[in-house]
Amino acid sequence: MAIDKKTIRLLILEDSQNEAERLVSLFRNAGRATRVHRLSSSDDLNEALQQSWDLLICAPSSEQLAPNEAIGAIRRQAKDIPVIQLLADNDSDSITEALMLGAQDALPQGEDERLVLVAKRELANLEERRARRASEVALREAEKRCQLLLDSSVDAITYVHDGMHIYANRAYLELFAYEDADELEGMPMIDLIGSSDQSSFKDFLKNYQSAEGSAELNCAGIKANGQSFPAQMSFSPATYDGEPCIQVVIRAETGNAELEEKLREISSQDLVTGLFNRTHFLELMDNAAERAVNAGQPSSLAYIRVDRYASLLADIGLAGIDILLTDLANLLRAYFSADAQLARFGDDVFTVLQPGVSPESTREHLSNLLKKVEGHLFDVSGRTVQSTLSIGVAGLNEKTAKAQEVVDRAHRCADELSDGNAIKLFNPADELAAAASRGNIVAMIQQALEKNSFRLLFQPIISLRGDSFEHYEALLRLIGPQGEEVPPTELFSAAKEAGLAEKIDRWVILNSIKLLADHRSKGHNTRLFVHLSTASLQDQTLLPWLSVALKAARLPSDSLVFQFSEPDAIAYLKQAKAITQGLNELHCKTALTQFGCSLNPFNTLKHLHIDFVKVDSSFSQDLSQAENQEALKTLLASLHSQAKRTIVPFVESASVLATLWQAGVNYIQGHYLQGPSQSMDYDFSAGDE
Repeated sequence: MAIDKKTIRLLILEDSQNEAERLVSLFRNAGRATRVHRLSSSDDLNEALQQSWDLLICAPSSEQLAPNEAIGAIRRQAKDIPVIQLLADNDSDSITEALMLGAQDALPQGEDERLVLVAKRELANLEERRARRASEVALREAEKRCQLLLDSSVDAITYVHDGMHIYANRAYLELFAYEDADELEGMPMIDLIGSSDQSSFKDFLKNYQSAEGSAELNCAGIKANGQSFPAQMSFSPATYDGEPCIQVVIRAETGNAELEEKLREISSQDLVTGLFNRTHFLELMDNAAERAVNAGQPSSLAYIRVDRYASLLADIGLAGIDILLTDLANLLRAYFSADAQLARFGDDVFTVLQPGVSPESTREHLSNLLKKVEGHLFDVSGRTVQSTLSIGVAGLNEKTAKAQEVVDRAHRCADELSDGNAIKLFNPADELAAAASRGNIVAMIQQALEKNSFRLLFQPIISLRGDSFEHYEALLRLIGPQGEEVPPTELFSAAKEAGLAEKIDRWVILNSIKLLADHRSKGHNTRLFVHLSTASLQDQTLLPWLSVALKAARLPSDSLVFQFSEPDAIAYLKQAKAITQGLNELHCKTALTQFGCSLNPFNTLKHLHIDFVKVDSSFSQDLSQAENQEALKTLLASLHSQAKRTIVPFVESASVLATLWQAGVNYIQGHYLQGPSQSMDYDFSAGDE
């Protein structure tokens, strides 16, 4: 949730400094960054209330300021600050009294877990209230702009409630030859319709009350002077002054209605399959989200991806793929009911929106679709081609304000089906569990920073060309309370989200310097590779801090190699350029990792002062194939021509060593040589024969 990333501004009414600090550490251990002010008097509270706060926690009593006085002051100033009142006991009368005074909740002092849960709930509620207020302001602004657009529109527009005009713009008045909007106020719209069309107009309006979406009607309009003209009317549901009504847009018929309809149809279609295109489908999703929220009508989205699309494309070519997709689109069109809305959402993705159904109820139907497609023989220019699908499913319900979230959920579910030919339904519990897990990891990270309890591991980077240095990469690990290792990807992603990546980098750098100084004092000529996150790339205070740390440890600057990834360098090229220049001035070495996967990797490299380049792990996979060997050799030759020292990671078997040697690699790293270890004890002399 968004609130987890925000710093909580916390007021505490508690006489004991130690108890106040204990309360603050509860929040920090729960993964919540906290800024705190401890109230000391009534004046102090009034001064504090000039700023914005998220939560007040009151001790059972305070000599400086009575809790009920604090709550009263907040109410008097109409501040939206939720209050949690702690009590000396669990007496129900005390709880009721605190709630009556205006506290959001009251609970016994010392029930820490419950306090954190209640606080999270109140912070989430506060965030919802703030979001609602912001939405109300935005809505008022949007309504003002809409009113201005309505007034100045060249289209004739009116709003009708129970068949009566409640608003008409200037163009509408001119179209029907009325001088003033007052003349139309309270007049039934049917009075402006030709007598021969009044019956059909009345029936249309009566049936439209319960209809959804837009509809059109052609009939004769009657001007104030009795003159008749052909009118094309578009109806859509709307609200005006908070009242539900119907918006009617009228255009005098020009004879191009058929052409306009055709153009509208073409603009919403995918040209290959004839299904809706992505843009139009997202509009349909927005409409479905609105119906789910306002009318309680659920819908289900199926995100259908063609498996192994890239190899199919390579096999049958672009023209062949178009034939296959058209055939598949026809199959889908015939398979789903008439009310299902189908689109080609991407090159290899179809989407299906099914109104009025829940994701669970579509499972069997979609499972049968998988079997149907798996057994279908696609005829592509005389060749028989078979394919399968991966289907991710997510629902729209009354909690779905944003259609894009539903698309993202279904997309993620489809992505998780790595073997294909399967269905995965989005499970809200998975998202909650993931959020809880992230929260727990953040708490563990903060505790590890406070207690210095991260673990550093070292993996050797071995030279194939002879080197006077012993190289290791420093790898950070976090061990959970049950002794289990937190997966590194989860650790760094949680740290990044919580804004703790920079602190972790500095912890790693400081501890690496300390351990490296100690190790070198025993006669080892060792270099350490240390990773920098995007937060450190953007941190202008890193270089001066590093300079001081190196001098304090009396460590040669070139014994540290600072590495960051190619994707991070591309995203923050300006900062990466500045930091590599700065590290060079400090005589530190630099390395670029995950190299070779961007569209133009050497373009990035020419902006940076880099000593070592670690190629992406994909280049060391499947080196038994000649084309993979060639790709690696070409990349390395280009790097060596620029005097870069190269590292190939993920060397997992002896069979690739000869290939890497022939390719001219400078250094190799991987589990075949040695996995990460807690000590720098690799025998580098063993590789010197």
